Order: sequence, then C-alpha cells, then structure tokens
Amino acid sequence: MKYQIPVALAALLLAVGGGYWLGRAPIVGAGDTAIAAAPATTAAPAAAAPRKLLYYRNPMGLPDTSPVPKKDSMGMDYIAVYEGEEEGAASGEVKISTEKVQKLGVKTEPAALRELARQVTAAGRIEIDERRLHNVAPKFEGWVERLHVNSTGQPVAKGQPLFEVYSPELVSAQREYVVAAKGAAALKDASAEMQSGMRQLSEASLVRLRNWDISEEQIKALAAGDEGKRTLTFRSPASGVVLEKKAVAGMRFMPGEMLYQIADLSSVWVLADVFERDIALLRVGQKVKVAISAYPDKSFSGTIAYIYPRLTAETRTIPVRVELANPGGLLKPAMYASVEFAVGGRDKVVTVPLSAVIDSGTRQIVLIEKGAGRFEPRAVKLGTRSDEYVEIREGVGAGDTVVVTANFLIDAESNLKAALGGFAPAPGSTPAATGTGGRSEVSHQAAGTLDAVDAKAGSVTVTHGPVPSLKWPGMTMDFMLANPSLTDKIKPGSAVSIEFVERKPGEWVITKMDAGAATKPTAPAAAPSPHQGH
Repeated sequence: MKYQIPVALAALLLAVGGGYWLGRAPIVGAGDTAIAAAPATTAAPAAAAPRKLLYYRNPMGLPDTSPVPKKDSMGMDYIAVYEGEEEGAASGEVKISTEKVQKLGVKTEPAALRELARQVTAAGRIEIDERRLHNVAPKFEGWVERLHVNSTGQPVAKGQPLFEVYSPELVSAQREYVVAAKGAAALKDASAEMQSGMRQLSEASLVRLRNWDISEEQIKALAAGDEGKRTLTFRSPASGVVLEKKAVAGMRFMPGEMLYQIADLSSVWVLADVFERDIALLRVGQKVKVAISAYPDKSFSGTIAYIYPRLTAETRTIPVRVELANPGGLLKPAMYASVEFAVGGRDKVVTVPLSAVIDSGTRQIVLIEKGAGRFEPRAVKLGTRSDEYVEIREGVGAGDTVVVTANFLIDAESNLKAALGGFAPAPGSTPAATGTGGRSEVSHQAAGTLDAVDAKAGSVTVTHGPVPSLKWPGMTMDFMLANPSLTDKIKPGSAVSIEFVERKPGEWVITKMDAGAATKPTAPAAAPSPHQGH
C-alpha cells in the first residue's frame, strides 16, 4: 500500500504532460490522420536580394567617384560601392543621426527671392562747392585806397562794394575813352574815313575798360561826358562769405593778385570715402542721408553728384561727391559727416542668410537639407550682400532648404567622417597609436624595395607588394616619412618592410621601416574552448 500513492501520482503527471504536448503540436490538415508535427529546427535561409550598385570610389581614398568602372593614374581599379555600404558620403552627402541633428541645434530656411537692401556707410567731410568759389583779383597794377569789407568771414551780397583802388593806368584809360567818345561826337559832320577812325579808337578804349572789369554803370557815366574817376570800386561777384582777405588799405597790388576770396555756402559738397567693395552699389543721382555730429537731432538729404575715377591706395577707398543744401549756413567747411547710402537691387534675386554660407577663403559652400538627417554640401557663387542676406548667383535655387545654424558643426562632422572613412579597419590591419589630433589611425603593412629617398621633401619611393588591408595590388608609389631618421641605416635598393597610415586623404605616411622581410599581422588569439577543463 505504501507504493500505491506514488504510482498514482506518476500516472497523473504523465497524463497531464502528454495532453499539454498534444495541445501545442500542430495538426495535419483535414482528410489526413491527425498527428503531432515535430517542431522545426532551423528555417531555410531566404535567397539574398541583389545589391544595388551606387558608384565606384577612388582606391586611394581621394574624393573622386565614377558611375562606371575605371582605373586611377597608377592603374588601380576603382572600388565598387553598393547601397548600404556608405551613407551618402561618397555621393556628396553627409548623413547625421536625428539625435545628433537635434543636439547640434540645426536650423534651416528655404532660399527665397528678395530685393536686397542694405546700408553702405562712409565717413566724409564738408567741402566748399568749387563752382561757387570766387576770387577777386584786379587785372591791372594799382593801390588799395579804401576797404568797404575789412574782415574775414564777413557775409556779403552780390554787387556789394568790397574796396576802392587807384591806378594810373586806369585813370589814363578812362581819359582816353572820354576823349575818343567826345571826338567821335564832334566829327559827326566830317568825312566817313575820319568818323570810322575815331569810332575805332573809342571802341578800343571801351574794350580795354571792360577787360579791366569796369562796371557798365561807370562806362555809361564816362560816355555821358564824365571826366572819369580817380579810383575804381570793386564789388562782390556773388553772395556768400569772405573766406580770405588779403587786401590792406594802402597796399600795392600786381595784376592777377588775389585780394578777396568769396564762397557761396548755400550749397556744399560732402566728400565721402567709400570702400572699394561697396563702390559698385552706388550710382549718380542716388539719394543719401548725411548726419553731422554737431547736430545730432538733424538729418540732411543729398544726392550723389559724382564718383571720382581714382582710388586711394592707402585706405582702399574711392571719393564720392554728394551735393547738399545748406539752409541757414549750418554746415561749415571741414566738418566731419557720416553718410548713409541706401542701396538695393532693382530685381528680386535668390538669397540665403549670411550665416548659411561657409567661406573657407578659396570656396564658398552651403549645406542643403535632403531630409532624414542627410545634408548636401554645395558650392555656390555669391553676389550682392545686404546686412542679413547674400545673393546666390549659382548653386542654389529658390525653394532649396539651406542650413542656417550649426552648419560649421555639420561641416566638421562631415570632414571627420571623410577622414575616418580612409582609416576604416580592414582584415589584416592593426590599430596604431592615436595621433596628435586625438584621431585613431589604422596602420597597414607591406613588403617591398626602397627605390629612392628624397631627404629634402621628406619622402621615399617604395615598390611594394599587395596590401590586403586596403585591397591594393603591388605597385610603386611615394610615401611621406613620419621621421626622416627611418632611412638612416637603410640604403636605396634594400628590401624593406613598412608600416604606414593615411594622415589625410591621399597622403600616406610611413611610421615604421625595417630592412628585411615583411612583418606579418599578428593573428588574433584563439578564443578559449567552452569545454576547456572538463
């Protein structure tokens, strides 16, 4: 009896286990005998789908691709790249994960058609309008008898007496004209020949007086019978301000000597020094605004009258003349001025923000967003700039989405990927020491012959055998030396084994060189057996 309970319990467990197994086993379809299908072990592998060929890349890691098979300058075949092997980098695109795009703070903006408007500012100075500058200089010799205007800076009106002069030549010319005029009147009944001769003498005297700037009023008085005056009064030729006065009472002057200089300051010039890069934006007739530090609450408007044809080499500026009205005479010659030229394009042009352009000095590029974290660096040709936007003449069309922030970080990321792409680990390669820039470089090995050493250039020529880690065939090529001492004890023609890395795309540098056979890559240590010790 003591064995009945265990036997019954065992029978019960056997029945339950068999029912569970029968319930989980698949049943053969209707019409067949229902049997339990044995569980499948391993599914048959699916047929591999054919890979899509993208392009052929340069075998030396240079940024050059081809849609068809080709060879490089050393006869090496370009390497086929299939879809999924490179994430758009070799096709000219940069791919960054969505998380990294968010961390970088990338912002984009579509290129759009705009009328570029900007402010070109230039420093200037107030100058006298040269067309409104007058010099008073007698054309005969004489003495200053009396001054009517005797101080510099005194305002004068047109026709206002300035000074009186005495000249023996002037008195003689007046008397000569009076005599000739009276003689012509007295010979009105004489022969025609005598009348003609007297008229010619009278006209010659009159021309002489007029050439000496004798006023018409004085000439009429002489013709009316006046005996002439001892002195002649000089009057102001224009309204303005006396800028310079050299006349002194009693002084003697010579013909052509300037005694007064008078300037009409109702309109002045502003000579603005515009930088060379902005001169193409200006044109004659363009309106400008002028600010004077002496009058911070006032703004003056003017017009570009002339762009000078010379460049000041020291400052790389070109003078631009602006005509400016001067009501009330507030603007004084030699005052400093700040000139603002409002320039804008007449037509709409394709523009992007200034921050979207990466300018290396030799080229300008923008990053085009292609979606899904892909960006395409695209070379552009720039045009007119405004304070916020720049014209794109070639490379980008309206509607293209460009990166406006963090584009330098994306560019740095793409450069890093391009550099590391050449150092991708390959079978047979061993990691080398980290470089000075913190970048992990991959070392490759080869055996060959040292052909030549160029100590000045720090390079050597080596004929080496195949390099499995780079899929290179045997060939002769130039290498740079990481240290010139590597060849101190090795002569050209010797068999050598070398280790080298790619310092930058296309530049291969030997880090180790030994005379003798090639150094084979060390095989990885075998993994311990799971049954070891049993």
